[in-house]
Amino acid sequence: MSVPVFTSLRGYRGDWVRPDVIAGLTVWAVLVPEALAYASIAGVPPVVGLYAAVPALVLYALAGSSRHLVVGPMSATAALSAAIVTPLAGADGGRYLALTAALAICTGVVGLLAGLIRLGFIASFISEPVLKGFIVGLALVIIIGQVPKLLGLHKHEGNFFEQAWGILRDLGEIDWRTMVVGLVSLALVLVFRRWLPMVPGALLAVVVGIAAVHVLGLGDKGVAIVGHIDAGLPRLGLPGGLDFGDYLDLLGPAVGVVLIGFAEGLGAAKTYAAKAGYKVDPDRELLGLGAADIGSGLSAGMVVNGSLSKTAVNGGAGAKTQLSGLVVAALTVVTLLFLTGLFEKLPEATLAAVVIAAVLELVDFAALRRLYGVWNSLLGSIYGHAARADFVGAMAALLGVLVFDTLPGLLIGIGAAVLLLVYRTSQPHVAELGKDGSLWVDKARHPDVPTRPDLVVVRVEAGLFFGNADFVRERIEALCTENIRLVVLDAETSPSLDVTAADMLLDLRKELARKHVDFRIARSVAQFGAELGSAVVGATPIQVYPTVTAAAADLPDSGKEHP
Repeated sequence: MSVPVFTSLRGYRGDWVRPDVIAGLTVWAVLVPEALAYASIAGVPPVVGLYAAVPALVLYALAGSSRHLVVGPMSATAALSAAIVTPLAGADGGRYLALTAALAICTGVVGLLAGLIRLGFIASFISEPVLKGFIVGLALVIIIGQVPKLLGLHKHEGNFFEQAWGILRDLGEIDWRTMVVGLVSLALVLVFRRWLPMVPGALLAVVVGIAAVHVLGLGDKGVAIVGHIDAGLPRLGLPGGLDFGDYLDLLGPAVGVVLIGFAEGLGAAKTYAAKAGYKVDPDRELLGLGAADIGSGLSAGMVVNGSLSKTAVNGGAGAKTQLSGLVVAALTVVTLLFLTGLFEKLPEATLAAVVIAAVLELVDFAALRRLYGVWNSLLGSIYGHAARADFVGAMAALLGVLVFDTLPGLLIGIGAAVLLLVYRTSQPHVAELGKDGSLWVDKARHPDVPTRPDLVVVRVEAGLFFGNADFVRERIEALCTENIRLVVLDAETSPSLDVTAADMLLDLRKELARKHVDFRIARSVAQFGAELGSAVVGATPIQVYPTVTAAAADLPDSGKEHP
């Protein structure tokens, strides 16, 4: 598989330099405080977020397919990193740092391998509702984890509910100076995002927070600050103190990190590719993500992925190509070399506010309400509670994250979605049809359509396979009263058929024949007909007609039609 490099820079035009540089400056103003904040989510020193950003931006620009996607530390994968590394590292801070970088390397290797063997299609197996529920749950977990820093409280361990209860118990111990700094910082970010979105509110909040510490001496009055940040570039190479077994332990969890990071990044890349009129390649997105993560891990960084929020900033600022990302990388190097001292007086409450503001927009309860509203009486009568399958999948992921943690929550959501899909597929709607003029329509939706007492026409609104064959047979047999002389299966809405279902149709024909009832098939689509023809070798084929009307045409009329 050939991998073109720096594809977004091909055919570069001189008039693109200015918008790309301006976009790079704008994204840098957002990325620096957010990278520091997301590193704190991952449980590592803030500077690790900057270490990760530089190689991620350069290597994604080299291997990725999007002209606009910004890759760097993100809240979802940072939280996953902390959840994966914490039980493996114990109380050893040095091992924690090494495992965090090693997880980035493992994630990158998984991403590269997935891209090379063209597994980009896997993203379609994580449904949007499940991903939405997962992201909402993850955002809530991140927010509740940052509230103690925002208010100057002790942080409690445990799941979302345990942490929330701990905060409620400790409300009387709030440090009012920390709370004021945190709430003012949060207000600044949210106000500028709402009314002046082109102004980097996160950077402004950081500047105000640092200035307040210097002018008011808040660091000596109980307000926690970031403290020392190592200046200079990181040491390149594999993290020290780990053996091969540590990498093996991280490979499994790395798959989950890749799934989440890839799904979020691909969504952002596709959104801005559609606006700009080009296409992204899912397989190359995996390669770009893999290269970015490996580069981050080898630079003492953390896991990275595509950022929807920073990509929006990039696109909104007028970026044309990945030159904007390279500008951000260069400015971040300058920050590491010369500007880290400016951030050492940054209040942790301000960092918490930046994190909360960044993930607050991910708490999309409106989307969950919309999923709940995808229901009607017909779906309810067919599937019962499973009619709201998308909502149930989203809520399973959300509650799974809140109660059990991030990766288990995602797996719970995917599992619930698959189970509901299997359930709905195993009990498809078997519609009894009546003739309305020249059309055959579902009697459940058109109860006044005239019917014949000696004819049953049914339509199965799903492919027929081993999981629903018995259910379909029972439904058809239940419709056959003693007056029925012909059963017609309208196969147009059954695009597929397996051997078990074909044998079921042959057995059904035989059973109906004992009752002097004929069985015919109408409007067989190609795959259905091919499978049926292969399955009935050696047996008398079931009669197939081009239309339902033709299938029922030679049935003697047993009397007056009944409404």
